[in-house]
Amino acid sequence: MADSFWLTIKCIFIFSILTSSIYLFNDVIDISKDKLHPIKKKRPIASGKIPVFLALLFFISGFLVSLYLAYLVNPFFFLACLVYFILQIGYSLIFKKIVLIDILVIAAGFIIRVYAGALALNVHMNVWFLLCVISLALFLAAGKRRTELAILEQQAAQHRKTLSFYSPPLLDSYLSIFANSAWMAYALYTFFVPPPPITQRFSFLTQLPLTFSGINKWLMITIPVVIFGIMRYLKIIHEGKRAESPEKVLLGDKTLLFTVGLWIFLVVVIMYGVV
Repeated sequence: MADSFWLTIKCIFIFSILTSSIYLFNDVIDISKDKLHPIKKKRPIASGKIPVFLALLFFISGFLVSLYLAYLVNPFFFLACLVYFILQIGYSLIFKKIVLIDILVIAAGFIIRVYAGALALNVHMNVWFLLCVISLALFLAAGKRRTELAILEQQAAQHRKTLSFYSPPLLDSYLSIFANSAWMAYALYTFFVPPPPITQRFSFLTQLPLTFSGINKWLMITIPVVIFGIMRYLKIIHEGKRAESPEKVLLGDKTLLFTVGLWIFLVVVIMYGVV
């Protein structure tokens, strides 16, 4: 357990270096368009705080170091990182200019991250969990485009040409589809996830009626928390203030941050009996 934990931390560190280097490359490519964005124009490269040459130097160093460290973990984790890198470079140069494909590629990036972690730890991914990740990734990607429309308004097409092909009602429909599929896939995951064996820590479960005597059934308690989190995220998106990126939404909203913390706490208590 301890080895897996520290390996996870190591892989997070490696992937953080890789994604940071890609962000630098993307900001260099978009420097002229970012200057038209009310929020992105304050980024270090767009604002001129970091020279383009220095940003490219950090980009090259970052992806080389991260891929080398990824290979030291195992070849499969390295391949996942390499595929992620190629996909994101393709997004920066090509895919973000193609309507609908841009959303799918953004979502694919989130999915590859999950697969990279699974490959690093050499674990099996439950099919319902995977469907939940796919739905959530599509939800976050569509939400990103919806927020850009809300922030940029009439200047949306000048910042990103593909935004002219999207409309708020269309993206709202996508959000509705992916939000529903995300919580439903998560609910099915809690229904069917193989429960850990009932040890002494969970012996009290044997005294309960069959209606409540399964750890996987107790996981259903977290479903309302997930639904509330999705509802809260949708509210923030429609406000159009902090939803430029998922991490800004999470760190900028205390209610959503508390919701995620509560979900983590409940999962740890239910699955591992940390009481």
